Amino acid sequence: MKLQGKNAIVTGGAAGIGRAIALALAAEGADVVIADVQIEKAEAVAQQIAGLGRRSAAIRCDVGDSAQVDQMVAETVRRLGGLHILVNNAAIISQGSFWQLSDDVWHKIIRNNLSSVFFCSRAAARVMIAQQQGGRIINMSSIHATLSEPQAGPYTAAKGGIEAMSRTMATELAPYKILVNCVAPGATYSELTTPMYTESVKRALFQRVPLKEIAQPEWIAAGVVFLASDDARYMTGQVLTIDGGYVMDGSLPGAEYWTE
Repeated sequence: MKLQGKNAIVTGGAAGIGRAIALALAAEGADVVIADVQIEKAEAVAQQIAGLGRRSAAIRCDVGDSAQVDQMVAETVRRLGGLHILVNNAAIISQGSFWQLSDDVWHKIIRNNLSSVFFCSRAAARVMIAQQQGGRIINMSSIHATLSEPQAGPYTAAKGGIEAMSRTMATELAPYKILVNCVAPGATYSELTTPMYTESVKRALFQRVPLKEIAQPEWIAAGVVFLASDDARYMTGQVLTIDGGYVMDGSLPGAEYWTE
């Protein structure tokens, strides 16, 4: 039980990768608050965690609203008695060429995907510093902080911003033994993405992904558990990429480099 006695918040924990993260943290002994706007789904996850013998609660929170975030963190501390782990997972996506997007779409994506990480991390850091027990802040990025994703300009901007901001946060929080790292998933099955993975998409994807698989949410959650645990005690300001080799592979599918 690597996380026995630790209290965690997972934003966007009602479904997909967030749900898998919440359950994985609980399986390793953590008590977990699910912060999400989908309160009924969040409550269902909290019940599952309670079934594992851990304390849990679902708190409705729009993480793009700093006042709601502050209230959510305060409520977490009230219910659990402290906070040791924050996982900033909540995010939304956009579609459309950047020159066609409205101001409202841009602001919505940045608000929910980047500003939310700032708001939640700020509130959590204040608690962790006061506790003088160290802590972990784990921010969910994406391989598309590095690789372009056509039709998703605001999303990629937010993910790139998360990684840059995380490095600054890691530097500033190091004196307090609060570690800040990112997880960058590649293609992963979830309620949101599964419909996108048609047979044609999978054929094209597997030409780029050396391991020729799409990740299950639990595979991503395992990386989060690692960063939340003492196994990662000497890591901060880093990006843990879990993508089946997508980003590192610079080969040309089907190409023959040497001919006789």
